[in-house]
Amino acid sequence: MRLLLDSFWRAVAYCLHPRVIVLSVAPLILMAVLAAGLGYFYWDPAVAWMREALDAWPILSSLWGWIERAGASDVKAVLAPLAVVFAATPVIVVLSLLIVSGLMAPALTRLVGQRRFPSLEEKKGASFILSVFRSLGMTVLALLALIVSVPLWLVPPLVLVLPPLIWGWLTYQVMSFDALAEHASAEERKTLLRAHRWPLFGIGILCGLLGAAPSVVWASGLLFAAAFFVLVPLAIWIYTLVFAFSALWFAHYCLDALAQLRAARAAAQPPAGSLPAIEIDPAAAAQWGAP
Repeated sequence: MRLLLDSFWRAVAYCLHPRVIVLSVAPLILMAVLAAGLGYFYWDPAVAWMREALDAWPILSSLWGWIERAGASDVKAVLAPLAVVFAATPVIVVLSLLIVSGLMAPALTRLVGQRRFPSLEEKKGASFILSVFRSLGMTVLALLALIVSVPLWLVPPLVLVLPPLIWGWLTYQVMSFDALAEHASAEERKTLLRAHRWPLFGIGILCGLLGAAPSVVWASGLLFAAAFFVLVPLAIWIYTLVFAFSALWFAHYCLDALAQLRAARAAAQPPAGSLPAIEIDPAAAAQWGAP
C-alpha cells in the first residue's frame, strides 16, 4: 500500500513539471499543424464533394427545398463545411494521440528515471519494436474481449463492471511493460509483473476510469456545435493529461519496485571478497591431527 500511495502522489506532483505540461499540449499543436496542412491541400475538394453528397440524398433534397422556401438561403453552403469538420476531426485527433502517446510514455519514464532513480542501471530488457507489437497485440485482445462481452452488457451491473475491467487490464499490461522496458531485464520484468500483478491491475482500472472523463467533454462538443471548437480541444488536452498521469503513476511504481528488488537481491548476496565457510570432516581432521 505504501508503494501504491507514494507513486500516486508523486505522479500528481510530476504533472506540474514543465516538460509534462508541454507534452500534454503537444497533441493540440500537432492537431493544428495537421488540420492546416490537410485544409491547405484538400479543403476545397472536400467541401465540394460534401455538397454533392448532400444534393445526392433524395431524402434530404426535399428538406433543403423546404428550408429554402422558409426563407433560408443556400443552407448547404453552411452545412457542407461543418460536415467536413465533424468528419475530419476524429481522424486528426486519433492520429495526433497515437503519435504523441507513442512518444510520451518513454519520455515520461526517462524523466522519472533521471530525476528520482539516476543510479538505477538500465538493462534494456525489451526493445521499442517489441513494446509496440506487444501493445498492438494487447489492444486487439482487449477489443475482442469488449466485442465478446457486449451481450453481457444487457445485465445492468455488468455494463458498469466489464468495460472498466477490460480497459484496466489493457492499461496495466501496456503501461507496466513500457515502464520497465528500459531499466529492467526480461527476468526482472517478469518477476515484478508477477509479484505486483494486483496493485498494477488496480492502477490500470483507476486510470481507465479517469480516461472516461474526457469523453463527456467530447460528447458535449459534438452535441453543442456552437462550442465544438472549444470543447473538443479541451477534451483532447484532458485526455493527454490523464494519459501522462497514468504513465507517471506506472513509472514511479514500477521503477521503485525495481529498485527495491535489486536492493533486496544485493543484500541477500555475500559481500564481495568473502570466502564461503568450509565444513571439515571430523574423521579427516583426526587423521591429520587437527584439533
